[in-house]
Amino acid sequence: MTVLAEEQAYGDIALVDLLDRLLGTGVVIVGDVVISLAGVDLVQISLRALISSVREDMGL
Repeated sequence: MTVLAEEQAYGDIALVDLLDRLLGTGVVIVGDVVISLAGVDLVQISLRALISSVREDMGL
């Protein structure tokens, strides 16, 4: 069942549940910001982040 189908079946999804799902599968955030003046690029900032949860394996 997709997230949208679950939301329609059970109502609104809590923010905590949404964050738990995103961190369980992992999230990639990518962004670029360019500041320019008169068509000349002055500053370029690139952001790339991978966010995921880490689970400790207790069965050593």
